[in-house]
Amino acid sequence: MTSHPPAAQPVTDWDGFDFDTRQVHAGEYPDKNIGLRVPPIALSAGYVFDDFDDQADRFAGRSVDPIYSRQGNPTNTVAEERLASLEGGTASVAVSSGQAAISSALFALAQHGDHIVSTASIYGGTRILFGRSFRRFGIEFDYVWDAGDDAEWERAIRPSTRAIYTETIPNPRNDVTDLRRIAEVAARHDLPLVVDNTVGTPALIRPFEHGANIVVHSTTKFLTGHGTAVGGAVVDGGNFDWEAAERAGRSFPLVTASPRPGLGSMLDRFGTGAYARAVREAVVNDIGPSLSPFNGFLLHQGMETLSLRMERHVDSSLAIAAWLEAQPEVVSVDYAGLPSNSLHVVALRDYAGRTGSVFGVTVRGGIDGARAFVNGLRVFSRMTGIGDTRSMVIHPLSSTHATFAPEINERLGIAPGLLRLSVGLESVNDLIRDLRTALDRVAEL
Repeated sequence: MTSHPPAAQPVTDWDGFDFDTRQVHAGEYPDKNIGLRVPPIALSAGYVFDDFDDQADRFAGRSVDPIYSRQGNPTNTVAEERLASLEGGTASVAVSSGQAAISSALFALAQHGDHIVSTASIYGGTRILFGRSFRRFGIEFDYVWDAGDDAEWERAIRPSTRAIYTETIPNPRNDVTDLRRIAEVAARHDLPLVVDNTVGTPALIRPFEHGANIVVHSTTKFLTGHGTAVGGAVVDGGNFDWEAAERAGRSFPLVTASPRPGLGSMLDRFGTGAYARAVREAVVNDIGPSLSPFNGFLLHQGMETLSLRMERHVDSSLAIAAWLEAQPEVVSVDYAGLPSNSLHVVALRDYAGRTGSVFGVTVRGGIDGARAFVNGLRVFSRMTGIGDTRSMVIHPLSSTHATFAPEINERLGIAPGLLRLSVGLESVNDLIRDLRTALDRVAEL
């Protein structure tokens, strides 16, 4: 009887594989029951302990098995491990929304009396979060308008500063950030650099490769990709020197201090994943912005096609931005991928000229022109949100930036005629025809 070699065992460790392979497989685990190929939705609030000691081990962090779904869920773990792999981080924590991700990331670093410095051009909802809820909790913010000005950074950073915050591709004007420059400032002051990579995604840019220490996402957008599941995530780069920061007078007790007698600090127990563990145990577990496992399932399914979708999003955006720039009804197009843009050098260096699919276009006629344009669209959806398969449009001055002082909006470039476009996956020809019809209404004013 002929003997045959045993079947090769499937891969379970995806380190070293290419991005497109990891976006499909990273985080998967073999099903030991009936061989399910896709990790299932684990709809359970709690998990049974093997025995008394297993319970103690899980609560002390000596076991990675789950305790309760407020802190972690097997379905969400797939999404967390996949995102950490794609971003090049050491660990990730999934939460209930992008705003929850920003809040959880910064609450793990700062407390009452502390201070955070942010670049000025960030999503309007994040500015509202910082100026309202964080200030109510006693955490102060200052904004740097010119990231290339050392003197402005020096004026903004204080002994109580605990982080620098920025976005890779700010929303709505696509004014890409020079991460390397800001990372140098953060390192010089022993501060963690927190970067929102929602619009960039790891398919276009990976902030850890440019000196960032922590990445946040609204996974609602491009990572999930289909506009059906709200979520967020915090990714630990594992590359910040917490002990050096402590020696420099920057205190991060959730990472470096013992949480209870007889138990080492997060840094002692979890090393390069210490910050992520602090976010999970000391913020998400306490405050409770847990991600539904159903939304976690949709997230890891969405990431399977991330690079393919982003290629189409960006190809269409480049074509549309160039077309818009040539139209007589258009005042300006804010897209760093265009050679005419003042940030195109940074776009070429860090993004290969491919700066996402969320950008601004300013039409003639101010608010009246914007109204005519928006009301003339039939394929673009009039709605809030970005990063969907569907193209969307919104008027920032009357929505995301409506509560800001006029001088702030003017300085941010939020003009009355500015529209934010999020280019989806429809035919680029159909989208341009739709935009032409809308511009015809502007021409009639």
